[in-house]
Amino acid sequence: MPTKTRNTKTSLRRKKQSSRKTRTTASLRGKPVRRWSASVHTEATFPPEGLFTKDAATIAKNLASKKTSPKGPASGMRMLNFYINRAGRNLPASRKKELERAKSILSEIIAKKLDKKARTSH
Repeated sequence: MPTKTRNTKTSLRRKKQSSRKTRTTASLRGKPVRRWSASVHTEATFPPEGLFTKDAATIAKNLASKKTSPKGPASGMRMLNFYINRAGRNLPASRKKELERAKSILSEIIAKKLDKKARTSH
């Protein structure tokens, strides 16, 4: 009899572990999965269509431009981070690598602007 109890406990443990593995289990049960990023609405400018499919230098240059980011390249960095986070696991490794390269280029642009601003204020 004690073996039955042990098997039941083991099967319950397995069920708990399997339900923790994925986020989609709620959607399989018919409950909608609510994500915070789906409800984000902004008055800000938007990057051109298809920008994030281009090479890193083009992405960084475009996100640093006044047309795309009127408040400066830091807002372009926020757009890029939001895109990477929103894509999540669906983003292929090669694409994520290119976007991370764009982040490093953009952070260099931000550093140059801050350095230039610091020199002119003295």
